[in-house]
Amino acid sequence: MTKARAMVLAAGRGERMRPLTDATPKPLLAVRGKPLMQWPLESLAAGGFSSVVVNTAWLGEQIEARFGNGAGIGSAPLHIVYSHEGRDFGAALETAGGITRALPMLGEVFWVVAGDVYAPAFVFSDAKVTRFATSGQLAHLWLVPNPSHHPKGDFGISAEGLALDDAAERFTFSTIALYRAELFAMPWNAIARGNPLGERAALASLLRAAITARRVSAEIYDGDWTDVGTPQRLAELNLKERSRR
Repeated sequence: MTKARAMVLAAGRGERMRPLTDATPKPLLAVRGKPLMQWPLESLAAGGFSSVVVNTAWLGEQIEARFGNGAGIGSAPLHIVYSHEGRDFGAALETAGGITRALPMLGEVFWVVAGDVYAPAFVFSDAKVTRFATSGQLAHLWLVPNPSHHPKGDFGISAEGLALDDAAERFTFSTIALYRAELFAMPWNAIARGNPLGERAALASLLRAAITARRVSAEIYDGDWTDVGTPQRLAELNLKERSRR
């Protein structure tokens, strides 16, 4: 089986992080001494997933200038290519639109993680890819206990390990997932492969349709995880680091 590739989502404007993101894209904000996006990049490389696509829009040229082709990031080899949505279409294409745009660079099975999520202990492994690839599912999601800012969560998990859209107990989608390219084609997604017209599309509707068809699995990740979505959460992460010294 060919080594799975990965996509790190880095095209968002970061409105809730303003004014910090007025001149700096959110993936480049410093978290514990590193650009925020460097944490998932290093974790992917440590797991042996060296081929990464990064999508950009807002101040995307800064992201490419900082990370380049990935050489020298962490201790493991890394090779980055870019999908410049802002340059090509004037704005971000949302998650499903962006993934569809990058699909020709991703292969049949691939990882996706947001570049603004801090989850340093998550392990990207071949075993997880193999388990998913042989499952026949369209997606496998890692869910986390609900943070205080998202108390109602997103999805539940059935006794069989399937994601549920309607459940008494719901968890928050971490943004870390494995996907099959099939999810981003008909009948789930009407946008043409490669998204040549730059159509915008959210991921939630695709996932919910596949969940209804029992084609999405899920599990809990209970390691350190933060959606760095506000200046307060960023400050809290960095304050915890200083208090440990």
